[in-house]
Amino acid sequence: MSLRNYAGDVTVQQAWAALQQDKAAVLIDVRTQPEWQFVGVPDLAQLAKEPLLVSWQLYPAMAVNDNFVAQLCAEGIEKEQTLYLLCRSGVRSVAASVALCAEGFQAFNLLDGFEGGCDAQGRRGQSAGWKAAGLPWRQG
Repeated sequence: MSLRNYAGDVTVQQAWAALQQDKAAVLIDVRTQPEWQFVGVPDLAQLAKEPLLVSWQLYPAMAVNDNFVAQLCAEGIEKEQTLYLLCRSGVRSVAASVALCAEGFQAFNLLDGFEGGCDAQGRRGQSAGWKAAGLPWRQG
């Protein structure tokens, strides 16, 4: 049995339901500016929310953002809120969730992220993740 250093993993559908039910819950997209701009971002308008866009790793060097937690706190995130973290495929969001939980936050990782892993043709976004689940998103 392995020990997790974060609150756990949830599917994108579970995260959507939780964001819908819990007014204080927050979706944090930890990808990079180019990903948000060119690939797209979750659209939470139906829930009267906006995702927080704070990079876990900074483009183009992809070094870990040492100010990640401080940036979230500056955006008004509080330890009482439940946080749902999303990246491209659910890897960076685990690392970010671990960092937040180490600081006393309750942070869940979204399995398969925004686009999921690559399918048999080497493409993302077709078989798993936020986009493939048909959840609202926008581009540009």
